[in-house]
Amino acid sequence: MTFKELNISEPILKALVSKKYVSPTDIQTQAIPVVLQGHDLLGIAQTGTGKTAAFALPIIQQLSQKELHSKKREIKALILTPTRELAIQIDECFKDYSKYTNLRHTVIFGGVNQRSQVEALRRGTDILIATPGRLLDLIKQRHISLDHIRHFVLDEADRMLDMGFIHDIKRLLPLLPKQRQTLFFSATMPQTIATLSKSILNKPVKIEVAPVSSVVDTIEQCLYFVEKPQKSKLLIDILEKEDEKTVLVFSRTKHGADKIARVLNKQGIGCEAIHGNKTQGARQRALTNFKSGKTRVIIATDIAARGIDIANLELVINYDLPDVAETYVHRIGRTGRAGNSGTALTFCSHEEYTMVKDIQKLTGKSLAVSY
Repeated sequence: MTFKELNISEPILKALVSKKYVSPTDIQTQAIPVVLQGHDLLGIAQTGTGKTAAFALPIIQQLSQKELHSKKREIKALILTPTRELAIQIDECFKDYSKYTNLRHTVIFGGVNQRSQVEALRRGTDILIATPGRLLDLIKQRHISLDHIRHFVLDEADRMLDMGFIHDIKRLLPLLPKQRQTLFFSATMPQTIATLSKSILNKPVKIEVAPVSSVVDTIEQCLYFVEKPQKSKLLIDILEKEDEKTVLVFSRTKHGADKIARVLNKQGIGCEAIHGNKTQGARQRALTNFKSGKTRVIIATDIAARGIDIANLELVINYDLPDVAETYVHRIGRTGRAGNSGTALTFCSHEEYTMVKDIQKLTGKSLAVSY
């Protein structure tokens, strides 16, 4: 199936072709017709499946086909996302997809001065991409009204709950018009997420793609048994051997990420660390350097890595195992995207082996041991 067969309008098709993005993914072929028909949507999809386009393309099409361009623009679509990096990434997608329309989009997030964001809002915008905290702040300051919202997207709902945003979401929901289309996306569906989805969706169509097993089956996975004191030496050996590959290294803690970066830089392996204690500017510079190839190794915590979306990321290394088995799938799903091959290496100390067993149980696949 092609985007044209999904009834995507000519201006959007033109934008997709200019980006050489002409083949829809499974979630896009399932979700786009549903959204264009005006239904609420419950989408269960892992990272890297193309869900941003699954909601962005039909929203752009519906808004661009209506008489929206009066002298005063009102926010008609709200995309709520958990992290600054992901908000920026989604905004970049809207920029690409809507380039041949007259729609305006704005992104707001915390950690930076709000002045430029407020000025953009005053100029008027059709589509707002936001993180919960900054959105609530600017609503309180009367810079934002949600009275005219027609489309509401709650992206990465499970991560929202992990980061403690459930109360912010509950504060926002009464501010939205009752007559709206709601699109709800989550990689996992624990009971708390299921309950939340039922409270905000109206007769939704449920779409589930890329189950855990299919995501991990596309990635070569290797396990190294190594105790903590020897992990840094193993990491250096691997990076020196794989000296032409782009590499994302996962650390469980912010302090650990900084420590790994210091060790690698001292060894002459250029790298940068990103985590919640870094300023937004520093995090964005590190991501830009990584995406452009200026830096080939980046060390990240799980939350900071949510904004890393690179089609040709070749290698993911789990320096530390995560606290939750599902997070492992999110991590390794950063590689092997868009039909490319990928490799994930996992370092496991004696005390972390229980998590390896949880991961193998979740994925139904044994990790091959390397020596």
